[in-house]
Amino acid sequence: MATTSGSSASPADSTSRAATARQFGNRAPVVVIAPDSFKGSLGAAEVAGAIGAGVQRALPDAQVRIRPMADGGEGTLDALLVRGGERRLLPVRGASGALRQAASAWLPDGSTALETAEVVGITDPVGMGVPVSARSTLGLGDAIRAVLDANEQASASGRSRRMLVALGGSSTNDGGAGLLAALGVRFLDTHGRPVDPSPDGLANLAKIDITGLDPRLAQVEFIAMSDVDNPLNGAHGATAVFGPQKGVGANDVARIDATLARYADLLEAALGRTARAAPGAGAAGGLGYALLMLGAQFRAGAEVVADEIGLDDALHGADWLITGEGRSDVQTLHGKAPFVACRRAVRQGIPATLLSGAIDPEALPLLSDHFSGCFSPTPGPITLEAAIANSSKLLADCAEQLARLRFVAR
Repeated sequence: MATTSGSSASPADSTSRAATARQFGNRAPVVVIAPDSFKGSLGAAEVAGAIGAGVQRALPDAQVRIRPMADGGEGTLDALLVRGGERRLLPVRGASGALRQAASAWLPDGSTALETAEVVGITDPVGMGVPVSARSTLGLGDAIRAVLDANEQASASGRSRRMLVALGGSSTNDGGAGLLAALGVRFLDTHGRPVDPSPDGLANLAKIDITGLDPRLAQVEFIAMSDVDNPLNGAHGATAVFGPQKGVGANDVARIDATLARYADLLEAALGRTARAAPGAGAAGGLGYALLMLGAQFRAGAEVVADEIGLDDALHGADWLITGEGRSDVQTLHGKAPFVACRRAVRQGIPATLLSGAIDPEALPLLSDHFSGCFSPTPGPITLEAAIANSSKLLADCAEQLARLRFVAR
């Protein structure tokens, strides 16, 4: 993981060094930078780099520890790979069934990470080109099977059977039936004929045959990662809460929810376990449910990423944490990456500053209970287009001024 220190001098360097010397003696201040991505603008590593550059303008001798974050959505693979590993493309079916290449992360500890948004993402125009009732998660099952095949000699090669599955950013609402179908589960109608593992197909479901389920799955340690804890069904379930943003019409919510409830009845009877009400079952249109039914452990995505990237170690001995995201509001305090980073810093007695693209004024009092300052880099009225185009510069400029405020102007 990158750790940098400044080397070039400027006319203000002597003032900065004198101010920091009064606080730290001969020790350079240590700043940890652990933001999430600014969606639609910069990836987490780019955000962290811009903030780090600004900090070092004000603190040329600072030791800057870069730890890009993610919460289980888009960008999770990027965050996990910063510490090393290999990105590999896997051939999978997208949400519409069309073939595509999806990135996966093969990590130094031998585990593998998959990102739902890479396979059946809501930003994929091909997948979004068919109705949500016809989309499925077959591609996630394809990806898991590809990893199992590649790790067939795991004991000899040192590869582990641990899989991290980031659930955010999906376009599907099939309860994870597609994933299970790709792994050998058969979905049948009253005549014993296969039905498509999509909401439309599952409407005709009468029987589930699990005899073909890949036996290698029993040896896999699945970690399902998400920042939502909704159940599969009901008013707070996958279809009612997240379905509309994927294209589920208001008149279709109850029908599709009932279809998934019937599917869950049959699947739970076949597998002899239940998970529909478990936290996270409703993540990714019920993909979380299918993983839980395979024995997955459900964890907050940002907590998993923080562990994997060694955030606690980076914070050890640090003087300041800067974190942020594209927009912060009350949802930030419900397991989002900046809040997870903040809590870990505070546990070590380190102040945490929030630097986000935008901050909801209504949420500021609640955010201020946790962060030692909440800031946006925009210098005044500015269009979204201009903010995106100049985001790196705006972040660096704001971070420089925050560093001067915190360490130099004393």
